[in-house]
Amino acid sequence: MVGDNKAVACIEDTAVDLKDLAPYIAEFSALMKANNQEVVYYAHAGAGELHLRPILNLKKREDVVKFRKITTEVAKLVKKYNGSLSGEHGDGIVRGEYLPFMVGEKVYQFMKRIKLAFDPNNIFNPGKIIDTYKMDENLRYNTDAIPKQIDTFLDFSESIDILKASEQCNGSGDCRKPPTAQGTMCPSYHATKNEKDTTRARANVLREVLTNSAASNAFDSKQLKEAFDLCIGCKACSSECPSNVNVAKFKAEFMYQYKKEHGSSFSDKLFARSTARTKKMAANPKLWNALFTAKLSSFLIKKVGGIHQKRSMPRLSAIPFSKIKLVKYDWQITQQQRVVLFIDEFSDYYDANIATDSLQLLQGLGYQVDVLNGLESGRAQLSKGFLEEAKEIISSNASVFLEAIKSDAVVVGIEPSAILTYRDESLYMSDNKEEAKVVASKTFLIEEFLSNQIKQGNVTSSQFTEESLSIKIHSHCYQKALSNQKHTFDMLNLPKNYSPTLINSGCCGMAGSFGYEKKHYDVSMKIGEQRLFKAVRKAEENTLIVANGTSCRHQIKDGTSRKAVHPASLLLKALLPQ
Repeated sequence: MVGDNKAVACIEDTAVDLKDLAPYIAEFSALMKANNQEVVYYAHAGAGELHLRPILNLKKREDVVKFRKITTEVAKLVKKYNGSLSGEHGDGIVRGEYLPFMVGEKVYQFMKRIKLAFDPNNIFNPGKIIDTYKMDENLRYNTDAIPKQIDTFLDFSESIDILKASEQCNGSGDCRKPPTAQGTMCPSYHATKNEKDTTRARANVLREVLTNSAASNAFDSKQLKEAFDLCIGCKACSSECPSNVNVAKFKAEFMYQYKKEHGSSFSDKLFARSTARTKKMAANPKLWNALFTAKLSSFLIKKVGGIHQKRSMPRLSAIPFSKIKLVKYDWQITQQQRVVLFIDEFSDYYDANIATDSLQLLQGLGYQVDVLNGLESGRAQLSKGFLEEAKEIISSNASVFLEAIKSDAVVVGIEPSAILTYRDESLYMSDNKEEAKVVASKTFLIEEFLSNQIKQGNVTSSQFTEESLSIKIHSHCYQKALSNQKHTFDMLNLPKNYSPTLINSGCCGMAGSFGYEKKHYDVSMKIGEQRLFKAVRKAEENTLIVANGTSCRHQIKDGTSRKAVHPASLLLKALLPQ
C-alpha cells in the first residue's frame, strides 16, 4: 500500500475450527466495525484460517493505541472459540506477550522451562516467545514525528518518495527463498546466505538510515554502502517480491548520492565511461584483442582496471557493426510493420555478428528495417550511479526513438539491459513522462517483437527449417523482471522440430561490470554456480546453449567453457530462403 497506512500483521494468523469460522468472522467483522476499522481478509478459509490485517498508520499515536486494542480484543475472541492466535506464521514480538493468556499460565511455564533447558543463556531469539517485549514498544518510528523529506535525483513519486518506497517491504522473506526455487531473487543472498544481502535487509537498512540520519546527505552512510555492495541490480525484486520492492532503483540513487561526498573510483569511471574508450579501441581490434589475451599486458590491464585476474576479457568484434558493409539481399518487404533496429554499444563493438544476424533475420522475414546505431544506451552509466550522464543519454535517445515511432515504426533492440532501459529507468528519469510512456509502449526486445508477430500469424513455422535441434535457454535477468522469458521460448519453438527448454537458471552472476571487478568476482562465480553452470554442464554436447545477454554469454563461457549463441543468430540459421 502506498503511503503511511499499511495492512498491519498483528492478528493475521487467527485460526479456529472450520465449523466455527463463519460465526467467528461474523463477530470479528462486527468488532472491526465497532472500532471503525478497515481490514484485509485473505487466505486459507478451508483450513479455518484467514489472514486478517487492520489498516493502520503506526506513525500516529492514536493508531498505535488501536494496534494494541485490536490485538487484545481479537485474542479474547479467538480464545472464546478455542482457536489459535498464530495458526501459521508464529508469535514473535507482536503476539508473544499474548501467549500466557492464550495457552494458560501453567502451559506457558512449561514452555519457559523447555526454552531454558536448551538455551540457558537466552541467546536464541531473545524476547520473541518467552519473556517477550511489549508489542507496542520499540517500534520503528517515533509517533507523530514530523515526516522527513529526502531529495532524490530519480523520481519515486509512484511511492510518494524514496523513504515510503523502502517501507513497502513487509518482511515476508521471499528474498530468502533457496536457489532451487523458481525465479531469480535474490542472487547475492543465494551466494552468501547472509541476511544483509537480502532484498528486505537492503530496504530496511535504507529505511532505518534515511529515517534517523542527521547528516545533510542522509545517503552518506557506511551501513548503506555495505548493504548495497553485493546488490547486482538484477531487478528480480521489482517483480518477484510480493511488495515489488525495487532495490536496483534504490542502489542507483544511493550510488549517485554517495559519490557526491566521496567521488568516484578510477575503476567506476572506467566502466561507466567505457563506450568512448571502446570506440577508440575498435579502430584497431586486432591489437587490443592481442593485448587482452597476452599474459603480461592482460595482467596489467586487469590490475589497473580493478578486474580479477581469473576473468577473461571480452573480445572486440573484428569490424564494428557501424563499419560493416552490409550485404544487400533481394528480400521482399511483405510485412506492414516497420522496424527501427537499435544497435546498442555492446552489440556494435563486441557482438557485431549478432547485430548483423538480427538485421538479416528481420529483413528475411519481410520487415522494412531502419538501423539506428552510433548511440550508447546509458546502461554503463546507470550501473555505476552516474545518473546525470545517464539521463542526458537516455533523454536524447528517447527523442530519437519518438521520431521513429511517429512514422508507425516500433523500436526493436538486441541486448536486454540496453533496450529495456527505455521501459524502466527512462520512465522515472525523463522530464517528459508522457513521451517516455509512449516510447516504452513501442519499444521491444527482438524476442518480444517476433513472439508477438508469431501470435498475430505474421511469422509461421513454414518459413523455417524442419531439422531437429535440442536447445537450452538462459534468459537475461532484465527480461525475466521486465518482460517474459517465454518470448524467447516461443521464438525458438517456431521451427517444427526445435526443442527449446527454459533453464531454471536464476542469475548468471555477471551483472555487467560486477563480475569483472576483483572484489566481486568470487560472489559472481558463486551465483553462476548455484544453478546456471550446473545446468549447462549437464546438457549434452549436441544441445545448443542460448543466451541473449552479452555478459550472460561471457559468464557461461568463463564458468563452463561452453559457448552460448544469441537466439536471433540461431533463428537466422533456421530461416529458409525467401
